[in-house]
Amino acid sequence: MNQHRSPTIRRRRLGVELRRHREAARVTIDVVADRLGFSTSKVSRIETGNTSASPGDVQAMLEIYGVADEVKGELVQIAREARQKGWWHPFSTVLTGAYVGLEAAARSVRTYESQVVPGLLQSEEYAIAMIRAARLGDTDQEIARRVRVRMERQSLLIQDDPIDLWVVLDEAVVSRPVGGDAVMLDQLARLIDVARLPNVTLQILPFAAGAHAGMDGTFAILEFEEEGDADVVFTENATGGLFLEKAEELSKYISIFDAIRTSALPPEESIGMIQMLAEEPLWKSKRRVSGSI
Repeated sequence: MNQHRSPTIRRRRLGVELRRHREAARVTIDVVADRLGFSTSKVSRIETGNTSASPGDVQAMLEIYGVADEVKGELVQIAREARQKGWWHPFSTVLTGAYVGLEAAARSVRTYESQVVPGLLQSEEYAIAMIRAARLGDTDQEIARRVRVRMERQSLLIQDDPIDLWVVLDEAVVSRPVGGDAVMLDQLARLIDVARLPNVTLQILPFAAGAHAGMDGTFAILEFEEEGDADVVFTENATGGLFLEKAEELSKYISIFDAIRTSALPPEESIGMIQMLAEEPLWKSKRRVSGSI
């Protein structure tokens, strides 16, 4: 498997193919479950990529569908690859969804963030402060494991075949001193450094832009190399997040992202704004609202 073919994306691709062959054979999920002694929910989870299937199970399913031996061999091989463990597997206890595995397989990521620096761009100290504030029930060990995952993920930006990353940050992200002055100033310096990478585009959406297309929430659009691997939108929440894969959903979020990036400052002006904030932090401004009248 190359670096863009993670077990997560293989499992997802396998599920799509199994469903396509089942529907082409006009076989219902109930029939498959009955023939193989599975529950219908297990068959459904395999087809959605939420559960891995053994090579033997895949072989049996494809025999029910009357698939040609050549195709059968290819999909059984994918099933073997899908059961391999990604580098993030040891950290599965602190991961709430499949995002990290999909991100590892992506060709490009476009993301809008309104509150925090995205994990791919966070400094270690910023990540610690952010996770500690947002996840009140986490132990020190759990926080350390979450931070470790974030630091490992960042290799995607500098590996031999790096992903293309396009980030639009609301001005609030670079104006809130997460972790205090020193941590935030270090984080701003990291943003400037990463923004200089040839595969990274970073824009700031200033307060002056007013109302904008992204006000309903943050999201990431993940695009994959192979045509058979459908692109996906991820919207994050406190319990993990939601994956959106329908064509109309993807089209809507692409339009939203295009509108946001058009409203944002160009990359060089964005870097200049971050540099200005590093020199004169907004959170230290005497004009800030203190909460009293």
